[in-house]
Amino acid sequence: MSRWRRSVDELAARRRQQGECERAQEALSRVTSCFQQLVASLGSSADCSFLRDEMDETRALAHRICSGLSRRLVRLLSDCDSAPSGVEDRQVSERLWVLFLSVLENFLSDLRKARDLIGQFPLTQRYDRRSLVNTGCMDGVVGVAARVALVQVPWLTLEEEPSPDLTNHIAGLESMLSEMQLRVPVAFWSVEATQPAWAEARCGLDEPDDSLEDLMEVEVVSNNKMAVCCQPPCCGLGCVG
Repeated sequence: MSRWRRSVDELAARRRQQGECERAQEALSRVTSCFQQLVASLGSSADCSFLRDEMDETRALAHRICSGLSRRLVRLLSDCDSAPSGVEDRQVSERLWVLFLSVLENFLSDLRKARDLIGQFPLTQRYDRRSLVNTGCMDGVVGVAARVALVQVPWLTLEEEPSPDLTNHIAGLESMLSEMQLRVPVAFWSVEATQPAWAEARCGLDEPDDSLEDLMEVEVVSNNKMAVCCQPPCCGLGCVG
C-alpha cells in the first residue's frame, strides 16, 4: 500500500472516530442532564424505589459512555501528527476533550449530591417515607426515564462494563479526570470555540417586528381630548375619548 493511500485511510479512520466521539458526547450530555433531573427528586414526595432504580440505570449508562469516550479521545489526541490536517484534527479533538471534561465535572457534582441525599433519605423501610419532603411533585420521573431509554451510543453493544456502586463511581471518575489531564495536558484557555456563545438559544428566536423605542413609546393625550368621565367626580381620572 502506498504512503499516500495509507495517509488517506488513516485520515478517514480519525474522522470516523471523531464522529463517534461527537455522537457519544451528545449522548453523554443528555444522560447526565437526565440524571441531574432525577437527583432533584431525591428526598421529595416523588422519591421512590422506581426513582432509585432509574438513577442506577442512568448512572450505569453514563459510566459506559465515559469509559469508551475517554479511551477514544486519548487515542485521538495521541495519534495526531504535525501535518496541517493533523493540526486541524487535533483542534477538533481538543474541543471534544474540553467538553468531555466539563461534563464529567458537572456529573461528579451531581453524583456527590446524590450520595449525600441518599444518605439522608435511605428509603430502606416503609416508615422512612415519613421523612420525605412533601413538595407536591409526584410525576415527571417516568418521562425522564423514557428520555434516557432513547439515548443511543455507537459502541455500547460492544463494550458492556459492570457499573460500580455510587461511592466507587465517584472515586473512579475522580481518578479518570486526574489521569486524563496528566496524559493529555490540554489547557482549557487554549481551545477556541467554533460558534458564538448561546447560538443554540438564539437560533429559535424570531426578530421582533417593533424596536424597543416603538414598544416603549407612550401616546400623550392632551387635556382637550378628555371626554366626560364616567366615574364619580372625586376619582380624578378622565375617560379617553
